Amino acid sequence: MSTKGKVLVVGIVLTDIANLAHSIVENLDDSAQWTVEQQWVAVGKCKFHHPALQVVEELSSPEPKFVILNRVLGKVQLRDYDYVIVTDDDIDLPASFLDRYLGWVHKYDFALAQPARTHDSYIDHYFVEQLDGITARQTRYVEIGPLFSMRADALPVLTPFDVSSPMGWGYDFSWPLTIEAAKLRMGIVDALPVRHKLRKPVANYVHSDAEAQMKKYLAARPHLAPEEAFYIVESFA
Repeated sequence: MSTKGKVLVVGIVLTDIANLAHSIVENLDDSAQWTVEQQWVAVGKCKFHHPALQVVEELSSPEPKFVILNRVLGKVQLRDYDYVIVTDDDIDLPASFLDRYLGWVHKYDFALAQPARTHDSYIDHYFVEQLDGITARQTRYVEIGPLFSMRADALPVLTPFDVSSPMGWGYDFSWPLTIEAAKLRMGIVDALPVRHKLRKPVANYVHSDAEAQMKKYLAARPHLAPEEAFYIVESFA
């Protein structure tokens, strides 16, 4: 697919601990098919700079991820972008990731999507681990990280994020119903798994707080149970 459409990347980097933000920035900026704009929020005392991105906020102490994302996305005209990609700072991306990934996303008409995780990654829900032998699968589950994409037509129904669960826990069980109600599709791209091995996912915030927020969030809205969400609608060879 050759478009020269526009992609907004929003990233959060924890500057005081080991991260892979520079390599992520360079990988996502290396696109022949898309005009890429990157806006990053730097959290920590150390500075973070790269010529391919704009540091839109510098925070000396952590804030919940989706509170930050709402603030960043609220300052841009989302209608100007074909896709928004949200990324953490601790993943290894395959070469030429953006063009290849969005090629699969476009082919399978995924309005909300994520890449699978490699077999050696830290994995919370094994449903997102790469399935060998397929390129992608339409699912009822897309995880809130470490990277996910939203197409332009999904942005009005998914954003702004409901910060009653400010770390995003539980979104991935309510998102399927939101996406289905909008007559859109969601899925996982297995052809381009990302490696999430640098840091354990819950190492930098209080697990019990996020879990309590998730329970309150889910109690207030329709959502899928895990056994309903971890479901492949269709797989693609």
